[in-house]
Amino acid sequence: MIKAGFAERVITPPIPVYLVGYFHERIAQSIRDDLYSKAAVFEADGQRVAVVVCDVCFLPGSLVDEAKAIIAEDVGIPAEAVIICATHTHTGPGLFTGRFTPIDEEYVASLPSAIAATVAEAADQMFDAQLRPNVGYEQELSFNRLLRLRDGSDQFGWEGDPKEVAGVAGPIDPEMAIMGVYDSDSNLRGILANFAVHTDVIGGGAADFISADWPGELARTVRAVYGEEVVTLLLQGTSGDINTCTHHATELPTGLEPKAIQIGRALAAVAINAVEKAEPAHDETLRAVLHTLPIPYYEVDDDLRERVAELKEKGPANNFERYLIEEIDKWPHNGEIAQVPVQAMRLGSIGLAALPGEIFVHWGLTIKKWSPAPHTMVVELANDTFAYIPTIEQAQRGGYGAMPILTRQLEASAGRIMSDELLRMLNELWGPEELPASELPANIAAAFEPYRPQP
Repeated sequence: MIKAGFAERVITPPIPVYLVGYFHERIAQSIRDDLYSKAAVFEADGQRVAVVVCDVCFLPGSLVDEAKAIIAEDVGIPAEAVIICATHTHTGPGLFTGRFTPIDEEYVASLPSAIAATVAEAADQMFDAQLRPNVGYEQELSFNRLLRLRDGSDQFGWEGDPKEVAGVAGPIDPEMAIMGVYDSDSNLRGILANFAVHTDVIGGGAADFISADWPGELARTVRAVYGEEVVTLLLQGTSGDINTCTHHATELPTGLEPKAIQIGRALAAVAINAVEKAEPAHDETLRAVLHTLPIPYYEVDDDLRERVAELKEKGPANNFERYLIEEIDKWPHNGEIAQVPVQAMRLGSIGLAALPGEIFVHWGLTIKKWSPAPHTMVVELANDTFAYIPTIEQAQRGGYGAMPILTRQLEASAGRIMSDELLRMLNELWGPEELPASELPANIAAAFEPYRPQP
C-alpha cells in the first residue's frame, strides 16, 4: 500500500518588498493573495520521495541545497528523492543577491526551514493512498511568444511592422498531466498538475502587490469544488517561450487580474475534468535519481561585443539594452563550467523530469516523446536556475530567451545535454522488462508500415 501526505505553509514576505521578474524596479505595497510552500510526500516499500512547489519566481541552488539538507536530517528523505521547484510567479520577492533588485536577506534565510517544515508536516499526515494519473488538454490559453521574421531572426511578440512576421517560431505543449491522490474513503486529498505557460499575468510591469498569480487561482478553484483540505501543486512545465498573450483578436481578457482569473479557472477545469476520469493506477514504485552535469557557461564572443558596441553608439537604450551593456563587461563566467542538477522521479506510473531554468517547450516535448513512462511531467525551475534554455537553433537567432547574458547563461547545447541525460535517467527508473512487449515500439512500427509487403 502506498501512503501519501500533503501540506502547505504561507511563505508571503513582509511588505514592502521588491518584486522580481522585470528589468526595472517594482515594490509590493500590499498582498493580494498569499504565497505558499506546498509539499507532497509519498511512501511505499520503505522508500520515501517528496515534491515541493514554492510560489516564487526562481529558487537559488544554495537555498534548495540547504532545504534538502534539513529535510534529510529532520524527515529522513535524501536530497536525490526531493524535487523543489518554483511556480515562477512574477509578483513575488527576489531571492538572489546581485540581481536587479535588493532582497530581504532575513526573509530569504528563513525559506529553507519553512520549506523543510512543509515537508515534515506532509510526512506527519500520511494516509493510505490511491494514485490516479491522467492527462487533459488546453490549447487556446498558451502561445509561443517568439515570432520568426522574414529575415530569419526571432523577436519577442508583435513589435514593429506585423508584415515582417513570417509566423510563430515554435510550438506549445497543450497537455496537462495530472495525478489525483485519494484516501481509502475515495476522498480527493491532493492534485499534482503539470502545464506549460508563463506565470507573468496578474501584475505586469506596474505590479505593486504580492500574488501567486494564476496558479493561486487554479488552487482556489479546485478547493471550491473539492473542499479546503485539498492541496494543489502546480508543477510549471517547459514555458521558457510560452506566454498567455494571444496572437489573434479577442474581446476576452488579455492581461492582468481578469486574465489570471480566467487562466486559473480554465486550467482548474482541465485538471478537474482529468481527475474525474482518471483510473486508479496499481503501480506503487517510488524511485528517484539526481545527477549533476558539467555544462560550460556561455563565453562572450566577438558577435556579442559588436552588438554591445552598436548599442552604445545608437544613444538612449531601453531597460534590456542597458542591462546587457552593463553586464557584458563584468560577466564572471567566461571559461567556467556550471554544475547543473537534473532529476528524475518515478511516482507509480508517472515520471517526473526536473530541470533548472526556463526551458523552451521543444525540450519538454522531446522528453515526453521519448520517455518510457506512461505519463510524464516535465518540470522547469527545479532545484536551481540557469536562466533560459533555448533550442540550439534558436540560441543562434538572438530572440528573447536566447540572447547571451541578457537571458541565457549556458552554452547553446545545454538543453540537449540536459534532456538526453534525463531520458537516460527515466530509462533507469523503467527497466526494459516493464516496457510493452512488441516486435517494434509503436512509433517505429508505424514508420515502417508503408514498406511492409501487403498480403
